[in-house]
Amino acid sequence: MKIRQLLAAAFAAVAIAATTVGGATAAVPTPTPGSLQQYNISSTYVSGLSSGGFMANQMHVAYSDVFKGAGIFSAGPYDCAQNSVNTAQYACMETFMARKTPAQLEQLTRDRATAGKVDPVANLSGDKVWLFHGTNDATVKAAVNGDLATYYRDFGADVVYDNTSSSGHAWVSPLGPNSCSSTSSPYVNNCGGDPVRDMLTHLLGGVNPASSSALTGKLVQFDQSAYAPGGSSSAISMGNEGFAYVPQSCQSGASCKLMVTLHGCYQYFGVVGNALMDKAYLNEYADTNNMIVLYPQATTMTGNPRGCWDWWGYKSADYAQKSGPQMTAVMNMAKALGAGTVNPSPLPAPTGLAVTATTDTGASLSWNSVSGAASYNVYRDGTKVNSAPVTSATYTDTGLTAGTTYSYAVAAVGTSGTAGTKSAPVTATTAAAPVCVTASNYAHTQAGRAHQSGGYTYANGSNQNLGLWNVMASSTIKETSPGYWVTC
Repeated sequence: MKIRQLLAAAFAAVAIAATTVGGATAAVPTPTPGSLQQYNISSTYVSGLSSGGFMANQMHVAYSDVFKGAGIFSAGPYDCAQNSVNTAQYACMETFMARKTPAQLEQLTRDRATAGKVDPVANLSGDKVWLFHGTNDATVKAAVNGDLATYYRDFGADVVYDNTSSSGHAWVSPLGPNSCSSTSSPYVNNCGGDPVRDMLTHLLGGVNPASSSALTGKLVQFDQSAYAPGGSSSAISMGNEGFAYVPQSCQSGASCKLMVTLHGCYQYFGVVGNALMDKAYLNEYADTNNMIVLYPQATTMTGNPRGCWDWWGYKSADYAQKSGPQMTAVMNMAKALGAGTVNPSPLPAPTGLAVTATTDTGASLSWNSVSGAASYNVYRDGTKVNSAPVTSATYTDTGLTAGTTYSYAVAAVGTSGTAGTKSAPVTATTAAAPVCVTASNYAHTQAGRAHQSGGYTYANGSNQNLGLWNVMASSTIKETSPGYWVTC
């Protein structure tokens, strides 16, 4: 009866989500169709809620060579379900049935590591792990979440466990549309604090405040089948589309972290739209902390009516190992973004950057070429300004404001597309806007701004006809460069 009630409540939540999410105004950018590209990734982390939390733990354990930490909202220890949906429901969410102890699951992990099915467990020692469980969460019992904390601590991970919040079963963020104790779609609650900041601070060792302005990055929508084993995402209960939020700084070649974030059951894009991507409060921190956020998407199939991630074996008995189909697909996405790659040494900073000319609306630059550079990026006040690769050691920046000082730096870009170290900055001050001078045509010639010929007045430099040469005819002209006058 309990399970039937849970299913009924869940289907009701879907109906609510379907009628409300579509009309919401989202701060997350409109998706841009594209493919995943390589970025300069310095470290990779994983986070998730519920089934996504179980999956996050599986990803961390199986690929501990790549993932340096995990943030998990409401989930249990590695392979708690033991390839059984009944064990998943009655032992790893509810606690009606006996479940494997943390020590038994730790030994299972060691055995799989020895067999090469997951990475060496020694990698987990010292890894940062942040766990969360709310006191009103009746979906995954607190004792199960506690087993996850024990599992990680026994392997030497640096664990922070927040289990004092009154939250229901949900991701918790300052943008959550649901009340703190709620367990309902879209499963993002607001409890008055900022657990996302707490999670990122522990995982990353400190964070800058989240952006309070409009997001400046792009949300890439990509085809998940390109990363799925066999080339079909639907065949492994994953959606057609996945998403990645990429800040402007990462697009410009900065060294960035990667956060893989995995939704919970009934929280995938096909049901809640962009609710998690919009309200999780990750993109706001991504913008100010050089962090890409990857949002893979599960979906429904036979044996998985709630669109959960595979943490009990509905698709494959290898679900918690490197060979698990979903595990492989998500890892392929992370690698496509640059996770786990050994980045070549960055190219040195260009030398000799100088301002060669300025006008009221532009500044011209030059610098010494860098050996091995395929192109260059030009940065104005810290933001890349060239939309296309700069293939020579010169650049003219246009569309500037007159009488304004700008700071410029240049970085060489290697054949891999990674930008190297930025040059020392130089400043350029645009010329003041030309002043329009109104006078008689006779006065213009007397002042050296114009000359006369055949009874007519012509602006010096441009030779524009200003009209009759006398004191009665007047015109308004400006000097755009030394000795070059044009009409205003």
